[in-house]
Amino acid sequence: MMKGGFCLVPTLVLLILLLSTDFFQVEAQSCNPSGKVRGTKPPPGQCNTENNSDCCKEGKMYTIYKCSPPISSQTRAVLTINSFQKGGDGGGPSECDNQYHNDDTPVVALSTGWFNHESRCLKNITITGNGRSVVAMVVDECDSTMGCDSDHDYQPPCPNNIVDASKAVWKALGVPQSQWGGLDIVWSDA
Repeated sequence: MMKGGFCLVPTLVLLILLLSTDFFQVEAQSCNPSGKVRGTKPPPGQCNTENNSDCCKEGKMYTIYKCSPPISSQTRAVLTINSFQKGGDGGGPSECDNQYHNDDTPVVALSTGWFNHESRCLKNITITGNGRSVVAMVVDECDSTMGCDSDHDYQPPCPNNIVDASKAVWKALGVPQSQWGGLDIVWSDA
């Protein structure tokens, strides 16, 4: 009886550890939508379509997120393009420093969850894609929680897995200009 009970205890402990590990992995990987925002028709000339930016469609429901996928040493993301210059499709000045940034400067905006209440402001990240890497500074948030209003240039909310980059980042990665817009990348804190 002792022999069977002795084997059963380590087996149960191992089973409990495996189950709890799987539970925490599933929990850590989840990032569910936080709701929806209804698109409104932008007033004439109010939605900047530079870099092929989308404008909200009246009545369309857009998914919003307060979170982003978990961060690792190689966080998967989609690289998009944004102008951080005054008058660019990025809208107002960058959230981190209330400044505009030249398109020739490697800067990025991160989706809301990764931006993490400005905790990455003015810190560098390493972006790897197209067989190359570049270091860029985080200067703004790509808002995943709101959109389709004047504060967001009448553009939809940002997906929760976006690194929105200046032209300098795209050039450094060696991506032909005709292919700028959406590229699968990985990123990490530099």
